[in-house]
Amino acid sequence: MNITAIMISVLCIGGVGLFIGIFLGIAGNHFRVDTDPREDEILSVLPGINCGGCGYAGCASLAAAIVTGKAPLNGCPVGGNEVAKKVGKVMGESVGESVKKVAFVKCDGTCERTVSDYNYTGIEDCKMLSYVPNGGAKACNYGCLGYGSCVKVCPFDAISILDGIAVIDFEKCKACGKCIDECPKHLIALIPYKTAYYVKCNSEDKGPVTMKACKVGCIACGICVKACEANAITITDYLAHIDPDLCTNCGECAKKCPKKIIVRGPSYL
Repeated sequence: MNITAIMISVLCIGGVGLFIGIFLGIAGNHFRVDTDPREDEILSVLPGINCGGCGYAGCASLAAAIVTGKAPLNGCPVGGNEVAKKVGKVMGESVGESVKKVAFVKCDGTCERTVSDYNYTGIEDCKMLSYVPNGGAKACNYGCLGYGSCVKVCPFDAISILDGIAVIDFEKCKACGKCIDECPKHLIALIPYKTAYYVKCNSEDKGPVTMKACKVGCIACGICVKACEANAITITDYLAHIDPDLCTNCGECAKKCPKKIIVRGPSYL
């Protein structure tokens, strides 16, 4: 065994390693991007869930956007007012009260209330049902499929499937929006927590078609529109819509709705 050759090889490898280490160290210092220390402070007060409800990839991205002025101080829907105030303290700015929102499912068509065109057996995933006839077994093409794709993506365990439809626990919901993006029927939307009444239906079929598919679907009869003295209700695409800013919480629409599809808002339950 040639000891000299071994020593030369070790020295060469060590020298190369030392050179690479020095080179990387110099390059790291030269190309280093200094970050605003406030980013770390803001990141420390954010929930750290990285849900994407703010519209950014995660909490770190939101923190950077807040520091650069690209995102509002109350940009985290999960943290709400409490986190927004902490962020404002870091930034040295005051933060106004933000409106608490929650997600709701625009469907009340349980298994007993809806008609099925056929019996479905297969992969239990709402998005996969987009590829089966009529987009699912239920006769209503706008209703909840009930296979829980929204349940799987909710990081707060705020959604469950009860009697064939998704139901949201308003007290657990943080309005991150993941369920909204996941629902292939676009059934889930955000509303202010203090909304007095909302329409729990998504069907845009004409009344006679809706009645054949669901016992409680909105039939666009217009009775709620006539009952509302505040002009807070309109009908678009054969579906009633309530403007929460105009609603006076009188409840006449809910009382007179023949399908009882207008229900109380989250804070009144």
